[in-house]
Parts: sequence; structure tokens; C-alpha cells
Amino acid sequence: MKGIDKKRVFVTGAVQGIGRAVAERFLSEGASVLLTDAAPAEVINDVVDSLEDRYPGLAFGTRIDIQEEKQVVDGFRYMQEALGGCDILVNNAGINRQNPSHKFKTEDFDQVLGVNLRGAFLCSREALKLFLEQGAGIILNNSSNHEISPKPEFLAYSVSKGGLGNLTRTLALEYSDRGIRVNAVAPGATVTPLNASWTENPETRKKVESHIPLGRSASAEEIAGVFAFLASDDAAYITGQTIYVDGGLTLHIDFKNNWSS
Repeated sequence: MKGIDKKRVFVTGAVQGIGRAVAERFLSEGASVLLTDAAPAEVINDVVDSLEDRYPGLAFGTRIDIQEEKQVVDGFRYMQEALGGCDILVNNAGINRQNPSHKFKTEDFDQVLGVNLRGAFLCSREALKLFLEQGAGIILNNSSNHEISPKPEFLAYSVSKGGLGNLTRTLALEYSDRGIRVNAVAPGATVTPLNASWTENPETRKKVESHIPLGRSASAEEIAGVFAFLASDDAAYITGQTIYVDGGLTLHIDFKNNWSS
């Protein structure tokens, strides 16, 4: 896509699922991509090794737990030293925990918000410092259709994604006159390791997909394509938006038949 070649991209949660698909898509467009993850360094290195010869862009990696402020600061310092700056931040890393809300553990709530929201804030803050020096930059957040749709028993996840949507809009408005665009992609049901509990069970998968108007789940590559579009010059007039890539899930399939009026 126009405007991605040679760009410097920082991706969190990049060793699997949507994060890896995003990294691969930007590499295929000729970008240089720093793959970061909280996984062990050898896992990250193995992923980088598997990508180096397959794409025209430069792939390299480092271990970062985005809950740890110092690690985030050091990660962007490493990016600046290695590539001279950063053009695109993809806040992809995310985790989930399930429990009825009246039984939800405080440590689980804190951890989900620590990764999904606080981590995105820390990475965005450090990226903004570089963007302001450069006069331009793009932040892309991986949200969820649960940014606006409640998810019972997943309170922390829903809260984190709602907050991520507001973070997206706030930063977009605050830095709109300084060459910085901020948007979010909100996937619905997507085939990733995080969703293995239903994607690998044909009966459960069929049940999940029965609630999707398009009748199927998404591939990680389909989601990555929207990230690439939002980072491209074709999206130069888009900021402060969440793009729902959910097969129509937020349309609520129950309303397809006119039972409500």
C-alpha cells in the first residue's frame, strides 16, 4: 500500500495471532518492523529468523513486557538507536481473563488492564515523544467489538477495550494538528491462538459463527490488512476512528428479523 515502504514500525504482542500477521503484512510492504513480545527472547528470535528471508522489509525483535515502564522506555530507545526513529506504533498486545464479575479477582483485573490499556498508554507516550521530534507518526490500537458491546464475565477485557477506544479518540484530537494520526481496529471473532478454545472445536466454532452475520470468523491476515490500510497514505484523512472488522457482529444478528417493532 502507498506510503508504507521504508517506514519504521513498532509492534507489540508480535509473536503470534494478529500481532504476527500485522508484522508480516508490514514487512511484505517493505517496512522495517521491530517485533516485541513478553514471550521468551528465544521465541521472539525464532519468529524473526523465520521472517527475515521471506519479506523485503527488515525484521528484528526484542523482549518487552509492556506492563513495565522501564522496559517500554528502553524498547523505544532501542528502536531509535537501531533505526533512527519510529513512524508507526501498533498497540496489539492483549490478554483476557474470565470470571463472573462478583468473583473477578483483583489481580486478574489489574493484569488485564495493565497489558491492554496501561501498556498501550506507555507505548503511545514513548512513541509520541519520537513523533513530535519527527513531525509525524501513526498510532494504531488493536481494540475489539467489545469496545462498545458488553461481554459478561469478561469485565476487565470490556473495560480495557472501552478505555482503549477513548485513548484512541483523545490522542487523535490532542495531536491532530501535529502530523499524528491515531486510529483503532476492532476485530470480532478471529482465528488466533488466543481463541483456540472455540476455533479448534468444530461444534463450538459453528455456534460462535452462527452469531456472525457474514457466517464465518476472520483470519488474522484479514485483520492485518485493515491495519495496513490505516497506516497507508490512502487513510491520510482518517483519525480518531475505530474500524470494526467483525463480519457484522456489532449489527446484532437478532435484529435481522423484525421482532422488535
